[in-house]
Amino acid sequence: MSFDKVFAAFANRTSQAAGSPWTFCACLALVLLWALSGPVFGFSETWQLVINTGTTIITFLMVFLIQNTQNRDNAAVQAKLDDLILTSAAENDFVGIERLTDRELKVLRERCEARSKAHRNLGERLDAEAERRATRRRRKPTAVRKRAAKAA
Repeated sequence: MSFDKVFAAFANRTSQAAGSPWTFCACLALVLLWALSGPVFGFSETWQLVINTGTTIITFLMVFLIQNTQNRDNAAVQAKLDDLILTSAAENDFVGIERLTDRELKVLRERCEARSKAHRNLGERLDAEAERRATRRRRKPTAVRKRAAKAA
C-alpha cells in the first residue's frame, strides 16, 4: 500500500474522529480537568505551559490533516461536476474552471448571470404572451369560435 493511500486513510479517520461529539466532550473534559488542577499546581507557568504546548501541537497537526481531507473532497466534487457537465447539455468550457484566476472566474460568473437574466426575461415574456393569447381566446364570442372551428 502506498504512502499516499495510508496517509489519506489516516487523515480521513482522524478528521472524522476530530469532528465527532465524543472527541469534543473528551477535549472539554481534558480542559476542565486541567483548569481544576490549577490550584494543585499553584497556577504555575509550567501548568500553563502544558495546555499551551498541547493545544499548539494538536492544532498544528490538525491543520494539515484537515487540509488534506478538504483537498481530496474538493477534487472528488470537481471530478463529479466535470462528469455531469460532460454528460449534459452544459458547456464543456466549465470543465476545469477551478484552475482559473479570480478575474477569469468573475468574468465567467458575470456571463452566467447575464445569461440567467436573459433566460428569466424570455420566460416572463413567453408567460405574458401565453396569458395574452388565452385571454383573447376567452373573449371571442361563441359564434366566432364555432365558425373558426368549422373552418379548421
